[in-house]
Amino acid sequence: MQRMASLLIGAALVFFGCERAGNESQATKPDAAQRVTLYTSVDDEFARMVVAQFEQDTGIRVDVLGDTEATKTTGLVTRLQSEKDDPTCDVWWSSEPMGTILLARDGVLAPGAIEGTVGADWPSAFRADDWTWVGTALRRRVIVYAPDRVDSPPTSMHELIDPAFKGRVGMARPQFGTTRIHMALLAAKWGLAGLEDWLSQLEANGVRLYDGNATVVRAVAMGEIDVAMTDTDDVWSGQRNGWDVQFTTEPAYDPGAMSGGTRYVLPADQILIPNTVAIVKDAPNPELAERLAAYLSSPTVERLLYESTSGNHPVNAALRDELGLPPLGTGDGPGADALPSYEGASRLVEQAMEACERVLGL
Repeated sequence: MQRMASLLIGAALVFFGCERAGNESQATKPDAAQRVTLYTSVDDEFARMVVAQFEQDTGIRVDVLGDTEATKTTGLVTRLQSEKDDPTCDVWWSSEPMGTILLARDGVLAPGAIEGTVGADWPSAFRADDWTWVGTALRRRVIVYAPDRVDSPPTSMHELIDPAFKGRVGMARPQFGTTRIHMALLAAKWGLAGLEDWLSQLEANGVRLYDGNATVVRAVAMGEIDVAMTDTDDVWSGQRNGWDVQFTTEPAYDPGAMSGGTRYVLPADQILIPNTVAIVKDAPNPELAERLAAYLSSPTVERLLYESTSGNHPVNAALRDELGLPPLGTGDGPGADALPSYEGASRLVEQAMEACERVLGL
């Protein structure tokens, strides 16, 4: 907890909207009189790309506040909570859903404000019942490995506790980012006792902790560890850097059972991580906020992110069909069509983090 507090206090939150003054498109120059403020934990490279396109298309200036890799999402959530009674942010665009759900419960986000930005048939797993937020542009939690050192890469959480990988496994610190939601989803699937048992075996196997998923992938590439949990986009980013890393995913359905104990698996359809879009309650610029939120949750942005090096998969059914992607929630085996309940898992975040602190000594 002390480390978490120090990381949050030291988080470098910086505007990058003002840096682009000399790089604006001459076709549609942003109007300084029309400004909207966006807080986002989406990776800087992709946030810049999307914001630049929105400014060019609309002429609206977007001031963007981002977060650090180590405290991804958590630092901005804390800031939004502190600004609840006098908000400066208009739109919240997060790289994961848990912080967004917490903000909605705390009354920081505007109920119903996002309704109409996506179709009424949007999967219920990827939107709030009261339309406080919507989820888009999915990435998947995967197991990254070094193919030159791992002949038979693990394909499940269970294999990470195999003694064969003792001292060779890593993960990002679970207090932050997508590792936080991953732990909550595991608790929802296995129960808190199951999560703690798995963490205990992971700790006994010598798991190493890192400040962020990108750092985890780098550690695999540099030979510090051989396998780790991370996100698809971080693996692809590592590959662009010329790193020899690959990833595996858990099967959609694993009927196997380990004799003499529990087999810890989580179907691939249940470890999808959406970006989330919401409008801040009492946003200073509500009309501009609606336009920006509608853009961020549109097929245009889902396509931009899918075609970018992040490779995020869209939620929009028509776009998935156009791109040749299978419908969400399909797979082999019983229960494979069950998408995750982020709302349900979010209620276990605090307890899951307490388990991580107890077992991993955070």
